[in-house]
Amino acid sequence: MFGSIGATELIFIVVIALVVFGPKKLPELGRTVGKGLSEFRRASNDLKRSLEDEIALDERAERRRDLDDD
Repeated sequence: MFGSIGATELIFIVVIALVVFGPKKLPELGRTVGKGLSEFRRASNDLKRSLEDEIALDERAERRRDLDDD
């Protein structure tokens, strides 16, 4: 389900979270964690796209230099 976390471990984590945070705070905590993960994923995708663009520009510039040298 979640990598190496089994059903028993997941249930244990949920029970501990309910005890620590309470049933009223748990949905709010889940939303906050979800938003944080979403923002992290968006930022990492932007960084990846930016790096790929820079690499493509460098490769094109290198090919132009090679053609000009010939």
